[in-house]
Amino acid sequence: MRTAPTCEVSLTDADVVIVGNGPIGAALSVLLAQRGWRVTVLERRPRPYRLPRATSFDGETARLLAGTGIGPELGRITAPASGYQWRTATGETLLDIVFTTSGPYGWPDANTMHQPALEELVAARVASLPGVTVLRGHEVVGITDGDRQVQVRTTDDDGATRVLSARWVVGCDGANSFVRHHLDVAVTDLGFSYEWLLCDVQLREPREFVPTNVQICDPARPTTQVGSGPGRRRWEFMRLPGESAAELNETETAWRLLAPYGVDPGNADLLRSTTYIFQARWAEQWRVGHVLLAGDAAHLMPPFAGQGMCSGIRDVVNLAWKLDLVLRGVAAESLLDSYTEERRTQVRDAILASVQLGRVICVTDPAAAAERDATVLANRRGRPAGRPEPAKPLTAGLLHRRPGADGTEPPAGAVVPQGRVTHGDTTGLFDDVVGRGFVLLATADPRAALDGDRLAFLAGLDTHLVRLLSPGPAPRDGVVDVDDVYRPYLAGFGASYLLVRPDYHVFGAAKDPAGVRALVDDLRHQLSATAPAGVPLRTG
Repeated sequence: MRTAPTCEVSLTDADVVIVGNGPIGAALSVLLAQRGWRVTVLERRPRPYRLPRATSFDGETARLLAGTGIGPELGRITAPASGYQWRTATGETLLDIVFTTSGPYGWPDANTMHQPALEELVAARVASLPGVTVLRGHEVVGITDGDRQVQVRTTDDDGATRVLSARWVVGCDGANSFVRHHLDVAVTDLGFSYEWLLCDVQLREPREFVPTNVQICDPARPTTQVGSGPGRRRWEFMRLPGESAAELNETETAWRLLAPYGVDPGNADLLRSTTYIFQARWAEQWRVGHVLLAGDAAHLMPPFAGQGMCSGIRDVVNLAWKLDLVLRGVAAESLLDSYTEERRTQVRDAILASVQLGRVICVTDPAAAAERDATVLANRRGRPAGRPEPAKPLTAGLLHRRPGADGTEPPAGAVVPQGRVTHGDTTGLFDDVVGRGFVLLATADPRAALDGDRLAFLAGLDTHLVRLLSPGPAPRDGVVDVDDVYRPYLAGFGASYLLVRPDYHVFGAAKDPAGVRALVDDLRHQLSATAPAGVPLRTG
C-alpha cells in the first residue's frame, strides 16, 4: 500500500469523510485507504442492516469488488447464475440470455449473493486497513464547505453534536440522501414507478432453478424470480391496479403467491415480505465544491437490468483514483468534473434501459400483453439464446483523442477484458498478477519506446509497464498471455500498445512507438491542464 504524502501539515480530521456505510460507501473507504488516505465513515444506523437489497452483480462489478481485496472470498458468498429468461403466461420464451462462469472480465457473467454477507466481507477488509474510522449512530445534520476544508456536523443517539473536518466529503447515503438534499442539485425523474411485493426466502433443502433468473410477463401478475446467494431466492410480485397495498403486504398474501412455485412454510423460511416502489431518476450534478455524490444518492433505477448496486460500485471506483490524484497534487479539483461527465452518462443509459425493460414487463392489460408476446415471439423465432452485452464504453471524459478528431477512437473508453497471465512462477488473473492502477500494456518492451521524462511521468502515476508475450515459456521480462486474451484484443484494433486507467477503461491505444509517446503526452497534457497553477506534476 502506498503511503499518503506527508509534505503538508494535516488541517483536517480526515482526508475524506464518507456519509453512509452501505456497500458503496464501504467500498469507497477501502479504495481510498488502500491508497494511504485517512477516511472517516459516518453511518446513521447504530448496527449493520441485516436484510438484503441487491441480489446480484455482474462480472465487471465482481472485478471491481476484487480490487478492494475481497476477491478470494467472493466465491464463498456467491453462486453463479445460469441465465435469465422472460416467459409469457403460458411459458413461451420471450427472451433468453445464457450466462457463463468464465466471462470476459475474469469472473462469472452474473453472481447471485446475499448482500449482508457481501457487506461483512467489505467490513472485514475495512477493519484490516489503517486510516479508516467508522462511526455508527452518527447522523449528518449539516455540511459547511470552505476553501481548504469541509466541516460535517453530526448528532448521535444521545443527541450529542460532533463536528469533523475533511478535504472532501462523499455522500453515499442512499435514496433519501441528506447530502443530495443539502446540495440542492437538480434531479431528472422519469416518473416511471410501480409498487411490488418483495419476498426473500431461505430454502431448507437444496433445489435447482433453471435458469436462475426468470421474469414471468403475465398480465394477471407480472412476477420476478431471482437467485439471491447460496440457499436463498427472491420472488417479487407486482401490485395490480386497484389492489390494496396493505393487503399485498400481509404475510398470508406472500405465502399464497409463493405457493404455485412449490414454496411454503414447510420447506422454506420467509426472511422478509415487504412492498417497495422503484424509481427512475438521476442527479444532474454529482459534485458541488468539495462535496460529491455516489450510488443511490446520485441515481435510482428499476431493478430489471440488475444494475443498481453495480452502478454504485462503478461510481466509487471511478471516483477513488481521481480523488487520489487530486489529493496527491497530481491534478486539480477540476479533474473531478470528469467523474460526473463519465458516470452520469453511463448511469442515464442504464436507467433508460431499465425503464424500457420495465415498460415491457409491467403490462397488466391482457390485450396489450398478447400483442407484445406475438411481436416478440415473431422477432426472436429461430434465434439462439443470447449472451450478456459487454460493459458500456465511456464516450467522454479523460480519454485519448487524436489531434483534430471529433471524438474518441476504439478502444478508447472500453473496459479492457481480463484473462489469466503468467509472470515468473505465478499464474492468475491479470489484475492479481500484474497489479491494479494505470497499466501500459504492449507487445514489445514499452520502456524501449519512451524516454526518461515520459517514464518518470508514468512512474509518478504508479503505472505498471507490461510486455505481453505469447503462450509459452515465461521469461522474466514480461507476462505470458495464458488465455490468449490480450494479443487478439490489441490486434483487433491494429494496436501494439494499450494505456489503461485504474478503473479498467482504456485511455487509448497506439500502433507504434511514436503513437505511444503521443498517448503518454496526451495523458500528461490532460492531467496538467487540470493541475494547480504553479504546481508541477509529480514525477517520482
